[in-house]
Amino acid sequence: MSSLLSIFATAILPIITLASVGMLLGRLQNVDIGPLNTVTVYVFVPALIFHSIATATFGGSTLARIGVATATYLVAMVVIAGVVGRLTGESEPILSALVLVSAFPNSGNYGIPLSEFAFGPEGRSTAVVYLTVQSVLLYTGGIYVAQRSGGTRGLGGMKRALKIPLVYAVAAALLARYLGLVPPADSTAMSTLELVGNASIPMMLLILGIQLSDTDYGAALSSVGKATVLKMGVAPLVGAGIALAVGFQNTTVARTFVLECATPAAITPLLLVVEFGGESAGGGLSVAEYVSTTVLVTTLLSVPLLTVLIALLESGLLV
Repeated sequence: MSSLLSIFATAILPIITLASVGMLLGRLQNVDIGPLNTVTVYVFVPALIFHSIATATFGGSTLARIGVATATYLVAMVVIAGVVGRLTGESEPILSALVLVSAFPNSGNYGIPLSEFAFGPEGRSTAVVYLTVQSVLLYTGGIYVAQRSGGTRGLGGMKRALKIPLVYAVAAALLARYLGLVPPADSTAMSTLELVGNASIPMMLLILGIQLSDTDYGAALSSVGKATVLKMGVAPLVGAGIALAVGFQNTTVARTFVLECATPAAITPLLLVVEFGGESAGGGLSVAEYVSTTVLVTTLLSVPLLTVLIALLESGLLV
């Protein structure tokens, strides 16, 4: 019990605290998270990614394994969620929403801080690579799934993947490492990047809290059972299986990868389905209600579930 309490205090409690501050702020003030999110995505997170990858102790083969494992996990969960949804009679656009919230975890706002609190700098470096690969697939394959919910096909919106600054931050960091141009860790450039990147951790958690403060679960609460089981039950098992199959040589990287797969549902699928697909389903249930409720429920359940998962990972029982 003391081990679980220690894990909760060091890895989960900081997330709850900062997200709660964001929720309180969202309730008391009419906060527009658009500018906050823009600064985070285009300034803070790219700095975090560049610094983390440029200073990471693991080599290129490990980076490649993280990329392959992340892509494999996302494809596997899209297939599993799609099959489950069709077998249980879900129709569009809820079917596509189910696939997206089940497959794509909140590996950014939630996952990066959690990975750092749980597994330190190596955990953070692993998490930012995971986030980058996920972002590319989300804004390509994820948009395709969202378009399908509206009965359309095509490449509309795919160009967004080329506008993701995360991708270019990774490329720049890898190139700097390959050419041996990474500045010394104590240099002004790297210290500045570290300072800016570290600002993304509290900012992402505050944004998460503000997003959750706007969640209107209402009638959708009884409709998100399948998505919740897939995201918080099936996804960690799929992640663990893939980690074992890929054969990570670095145990911390393997454990962080599984933890990232197990984080709660992300809010981004809501934006994709609303923008590129259908906005509502029959029976009075909207996609916004469905996705936001799934995000809220999985986030709440993640507190005890991820505490136990971290304990299992640290004990070596999973990977």
